[in-house]
Amino acid sequence: MSNRPAASDDETLIRMRRQKRSGTKPEALVRRLVRDLGHRYRLNSSTLAGSPDISNKSRGWAIFVHGCYWHHHEGCSRVTVPKRNRDWWLAKFGRNQERDAAKIRALKEGGLRVMVIWECELREPETVRYRLAEWLGPGPSSE
Repeated sequence: MSNRPAASDDETLIRMRRQKRSGTKPEALVRRLVRDLGHRYRLNSSTLAGSPDISNKSRGWAIFVHGCYWHHHEGCSRVTVPKRNRDWWLAKFGRNQERDAAKIRALKEGGLRVMVIWECELREPETVRYRLAEWLGPGPSSE
């Protein structure tokens, strides 16, 4: 039995395997913004539900940086569904969204505040910076 997704061809599989899971450019930008605001963080903390991309357990927050395509950002122009094997892709994107919701729910139940930053929002980094500043509050160094 193969680990190959039932509805993908070789070309699609190669493309999917090339996608980075962490350390992406959008994540790097958000990390820089958080750091510039004076906050410290951990990356992909395995001690927290869902291993958020950026988190600070002692300060009680977690941030996910989602790619619009893979996490199917509602209303975003980057969201498309491949024509080939459409039903399989729709099911995959649905599972991704269910998994995302479960991770966020588990973190909130654990007492953490959770923010999702979408890849398309990073076209305007100053807007994201402002949003982060409001959400995170003053950095520990300014206390």
